Amino acid sequence: MVLQPKSDPIPEAQAPERCLEAVERAVADLRRGGAVVITADDGDAVVARAAETVDTWPLAFFTSTGVGPMSLAITARRASILGLASTSRTVLLTASEPFTPECLRKLIDPQTEIGRVPPPGITAAAAPLHSAADAAVLLAKIARLLPAVLVAPLSSAPAAWARAGERLVVTAGAIEAHERHQADDLRPISEARVPLAGSENTRIISFRPHDGGAEHLAIVIGTPDPAKPILVRLHSECFTGDLLESLRCDCGDQLRGAVTTIAKDGGGVLLYLAQEGRGIGLVNKLRAYTLQDQGFDTVDANEQLGFDDDERVYLPAVRMLRQLGFTRVRLLTNNPAKVGALVRHGIDVTERVAHAFPSNSHNWAYLQTKAKRSGHLF
Repeated sequence: MVLQPKSDPIPEAQAPERCLEAVERAVADLRRGGAVVITADDGDAVVARAAETVDTWPLAFFTSTGVGPMSLAITARRASILGLASTSRTVLLTASEPFTPECLRKLIDPQTEIGRVPPPGITAAAAPLHSAADAAVLLAKIARLLPAVLVAPLSSAPAAWARAGERLVVTAGAIEAHERHQADDLRPISEARVPLAGSENTRIISFRPHDGGAEHLAIVIGTPDPAKPILVRLHSECFTGDLLESLRCDCGDQLRGAVTTIAKDGGGVLLYLAQEGRGIGLVNKLRAYTLQDQGFDTVDANEQLGFDDDERVYLPAVRMLRQLGFTRVRLLTNNPAKVGALVRHGIDVTERVAHAFPSNSHNWAYLQTKAKRSGHLF
């Protein structure tokens, strides 16, 4: 779920547990280069494979009986980079020549100049909202892959076709509802006392959904009083900044500074959320860094890759706060979007507490972009 839903969710009749399991299995298949079958409520069905995993040609399951012409499903943002404007969320590309690995790389990889212009022989068409192809791109995002998927329609009996090839079937509805289901299913799993350099009186509580998906952490500092608005920081994990102390961002400073600030305030909670790189994952964040080195700012780099400038979700944070018994908070942030996200989901944000740190020569431009293009308040 995004901060402001871009469309109304389609009905989902399946049990959330079954949906979670199906989507997680589909994610695993996509990441290892396998194909999955995606079905939509209107009877639409496609066989789908993540484009960035294609390294051999031809792909046998796209040429078998019952499979229609192949297309490449990409986001409208990526299509616009290629000069193929569209008003739809997902765009279907067809080519006059076969989609070989080399052709696909030109279409999905912006790290070369040829990946920023429309290649010859490519035509574009809008994919219907909530269609199987539309859901396929969302599934690639959930898998933290580039949001580009080879899709081909199945003419009839998609379940039988999938069984014959021992391939998984997942519904578009399950994919659309995945982030909501994962957040709703979060539960505390383990807890331990972990003294920190900035606060010796600290507990860490791990949260995980039933399907074993992404784990989030609640770092409870001191003894916060649920009868009062507690000081809270929502911190998205950043391997490079938090662990390696990268100078390209201010994440490490914000993490360590939040622990110290909350401790001095008498107690509160730091939610450490598993959404690296503004929700695009570490691998894609490194791709974005390469683009930034070529002159793009952090927003444009994400969009070159086909992502929104910020793909993070905050429903897990809401779920964790509620399970911890905290519904009134003072939010330690410079990002008004975080305030809005919590308020929309019923958390009473009584105050936004500023949380800024000095820049350096490596992250000055990054911080300027956050202020000018993402609305951060410094």
